[in-house]
Amino acid sequence: MNWITNIVRPRIKGLMSKDRGTDTPDNLWKKCPSCGEMIFHRDLVANLNVCTNCGHHLRIGPAERFAYTFDAGSFTELTPPAVPSDPLKFKGDKKYTDEIKSARSKTGRPEAFTAARGSIDGLNVMIGVQPFDFLGGSLGMGVGEALVESMQAAVKEKRPYILYVASGGARMQEGILSLMQMPRATICVDMLREAGLPYIVVLTDPTFGGVSASYAMLGDIQIAEPSAQIGFTGARVIAQTIREKLPEGFQRAEYLLEHGMLDMVVHRKEMRATLSNVLHLLMKQAKPKSKVLTMPKRNGNGSAAATV
Repeated sequence: MNWITNIVRPRIKGLMSKDRGTDTPDNLWKKCPSCGEMIFHRDLVANLNVCTNCGHHLRIGPAERFAYTFDAGSFTELTPPAVPSDPLKFKGDKKYTDEIKSARSKTGRPEAFTAARGSIDGLNVMIGVQPFDFLGGSLGMGVGEALVESMQAAVKEKRPYILYVASGGARMQEGILSLMQMPRATICVDMLREAGLPYIVVLTDPTFGGVSASYAMLGDIQIAEPSAQIGFTGARVIAQTIREKLPEGFQRAEYLLEHGMLDMVVHRKEMRATLSNVLHLLMKQAKPKSKVLTMPKRNGNGSAAATV
C-alpha cells in the first residue's frame, strides 16, 4: 500500500475541491486543436470561443449559438419532438441505445438538433442548430423531425430561418429512415421559399455527407466560418480514389468561397451583425436606430443639458 498515493493525495485533492467551490470549472485551460496554444477559459469565452492565438473557431453548441446571435433575453427553445430511439433495433460493436444515452448524458440534450425562436435587432427569426458534439451531428429521425417542425413553425409565424450546421452525414444506425430526412428537409426549404422567407445556412466545422448534399447547401445565402471543412467525402478518400494530390486548402471554407460554392466567410465576432444586415435587407425592414449619447451641453445660464 502506497501511503502517499492512497491516503495523502486524495485528502489534499478533497480539501482543494472544497476550497475551490462548485462554480469553479474543473479545467481552467483549454488547448486549441489547431495551434496547440493553452487558453484560459475566461479569455476563450470572452473571445466567443475563438483561439486568441491563431483565430481557430472552436466547436460550440446551441446555447452559445443562441446567445451570440439572438437579442439578449429574446429567445425561447422549441420543444423537441418525440421519435423512436432505435427504430431498426440496430446491433453493432456497441448498442445504439447505449450510444444515444451516452450522447444525451454528455450534452444534456435529447438529439443533435435544437431550434429556438427569437429576434435579431428586433426582427423575428427562427434559428436551428445542428452541433457536432452529439454523435457527430449525424442526421437521424430525431434531427429530421425537429428540423421539419421548426421550419414549418417558421413558415406559420412568418420568420426567416437561420441554420447553423455541423455534421458528419446521415446516421447509419437508422439506415433508410435517416436518408428519408433529406428530402423531407428539402421540401421544407421549398416551403420557406414559397412563403417568401429567407433561408440562411451557416456552415461550421465540419459539414459532410448527406447533410452537405441536401439542405445544408440549399440556402438563399451560404455563409461559413473561417477554415471550416465542408464537403461530401473526406479529402483523404478523394485523394486515394483519384490518386492525385489535392490543392492547398481543399474543402476549406476559403477554397469553396474562391470557387463559388459560398457567398461569404464570416468571423464569429461579425456573424450576428452580418446576419442582421442580410435579413433586414431581404425582409425589406429597416434596422432600429441605436441611441447615441453626446456630451452634455451648457445652456446660457450655465446649466447642463444632455442630448440623446
